[in-house]
Amino acid sequence: MMSTESVLESGDQPCIRLEPLKSTHLPGKSTPTGGSCVVFTDSSPKVTANGLHDIEDRILRITGYYGYNPGYSSHRRGDSVWCPQWRMKKHSARVAPLSSYSTQVLTCPNSEGEDGSESHAETPGSETSMESQSFHTCTNTALKVLGGLLMVLCVSSSWVGTTQVVKLTFQSFSCPFFISWFSSNWNILIFPIYYSGHVVTTREKQTPIQKFRECSKLFGEDGMTLKLFVKRTAPFSILWTLTNYLYLLALKKLTATDVSALYCCHKAFVFLLSWIVLKDRFMGVRIVAAIMAITGIVMMAYADGFHGDSFVGVALAVGSASTSALYKVLFKMFLGSANLGEVAHFLSTMGFFNLIFISCVPLILYFTRVEHWGSLSSLPWGYMCGLAGLWLVFNILVHVGVVLTYPILISIGTLLSVPGNAAVDLLKHEVIFSVVRLAATCIICLGFLLMLLPEEWDSVTLRFLATIADKKSEDHGEELTDSSTHTRSRSRANGTVSIPLA
Repeated sequence: MMSTESVLESGDQPCIRLEPLKSTHLPGKSTPTGGSCVVFTDSSPKVTANGLHDIEDRILRITGYYGYNPGYSSHRRGDSVWCPQWRMKKHSARVAPLSSYSTQVLTCPNSEGEDGSESHAETPGSETSMESQSFHTCTNTALKVLGGLLMVLCVSSSWVGTTQVVKLTFQSFSCPFFISWFSSNWNILIFPIYYSGHVVTTREKQTPIQKFRECSKLFGEDGMTLKLFVKRTAPFSILWTLTNYLYLLALKKLTATDVSALYCCHKAFVFLLSWIVLKDRFMGVRIVAAIMAITGIVMMAYADGFHGDSFVGVALAVGSASTSALYKVLFKMFLGSANLGEVAHFLSTMGFFNLIFISCVPLILYFTRVEHWGSLSSLPWGYMCGLAGLWLVFNILVHVGVVLTYPILISIGTLLSVPGNAAVDLLKHEVIFSVVRLAATCIICLGFLLMLLPEEWDSVTLRFLATIADKKSEDHGEELTDSSTHTRSRSRANGTVSIPLA
C-alpha cells in the first residue's frame, strides 16, 4: 500500500505523486504468514511525467479503488505481490489522501478449494483401492444374501420333510417317545461334523481332543467335569426331549399344517419370557404379535369345538412351543455368548446325556405297554433314519445359519414350513382346510412376522418417511424454480416482467 505525501497541480490537471512507505508493518499487528502469493519484480519501472505509470494506473487511481498502488496494472509490474484471492474494494470516485497502511507486500491465506484440494487430492491408486474395496463389500453382501436365501430354502425343506416323514412313520410305528429319543441321539454327530468343517476351512490344525477341550470352556475355565456335565446339560436335554415329544404327539392329533403353524407361536413366547426373565426391551408391536398368536391358538382350538382330538392336539402343540421358548431363553441366559464350536460341543453333549440317562424312559414305556413294539427287525428303520437325518440337518442349519447369514432368514425359513406343509397336505393327503383354520393360520403367521421387526424399526421407519418427504419437497422446489424461470423468459420475450408469487 502507499500513502499520499503531496498533491501537485500542473495546469488544469491534478497531479498526484505516490511513494512507498518505509514501514512494512502495522503497529501491534503481525505480518500475515502462509498463503500462496507470487512475487513479480521489475528493477526499472518506467514512470510518466505525471507520476503514473500508464493510462490503466491512472484510471484505477481516479476511480478510487481502495488500496491502489501504481505499477499494479495487469501488464506492468513493479515491486508487487499478486495474490489470486486478493480483491480491491471500491471506496469512492473522489481522489482523497490515503492514510498509512501496514505493508508494501500483500498476502492472502490459502483456501480449501485451492491448496486443500491439492493436498487432499486422491491419487489413481487410492481411487482404485477404494473401488476394489467397495466391489468386495458388495460382492460379500450379495453372496451373504444369496447364501441366506439358499439357507431359507434348506431350513424350510428340512422342517417340512421332518414333519411329513413323522406322519408317514406313524402309519406303521406309533411310538413318539422312542422316535424322539432315537432322533435326539443323532446330535452326537454334530461336533464331529463341525470339526471336519473346521479342518477343511482353516489352516490351524488341532487334534479332535484339543478342539474338544478348547470348546469345553463353555462349562467353565476348568473344562467339563461330571458335575458340570449333569448340572448344565440335564435341564436343556429334558426341555429338548419334551419339545420333540410334544410335537410328535400333536402330529398324531392334527395335520402337519396346523402343528407347524401352532409351533410358530414359540416366537411370541420367547419375547414374553425374555421380557419377564431377561428384562429385554418392551416393544408394543411385539405385544400385539403375541396377542395375535394367542388369538390364532384360540381360533385353532375352536375350529372343531373345544373337545375331542383337535383341542388336545392344539394343547400339545402349544406345549411344544412353550418348552421350545423356555429352552431358547435359558440358552440365551447361560450360554448366550457361545460361538459355533461351543454350540456344536454343547449339542453333542446333550446327545450323550440323552443316550446315557434318558435311555431308561423308552424301556419303562416298553415294559408298561405304553409304547410297545415287536422285534427290532420289525421297526421301520428307513423312515426312522430318514427322520433322524432330516432333524439333524435342520438343527445344524439353524445353528450354523445364524453365524453364516442373517438370523432373520432362519426364522423366515421356519415360517415358510407352514405353506410348505399346507401344499403337501393339500396335494398328497387331500386335506380340506376350514375357513376358521385358514384364518387362524394366517393370524399366527402375521404375528410371527411382526416378531421379526428389529427393535429400532419405528425410528428407522420415521427416518425413511422423512427422507421421502424431503425428496418430494426438493423436487417440488426444482419444479417451481424451472416454472418461474420459464415464466420470466417468456415475459421478457413479450416485453413485460412478471414476478412469481411462489
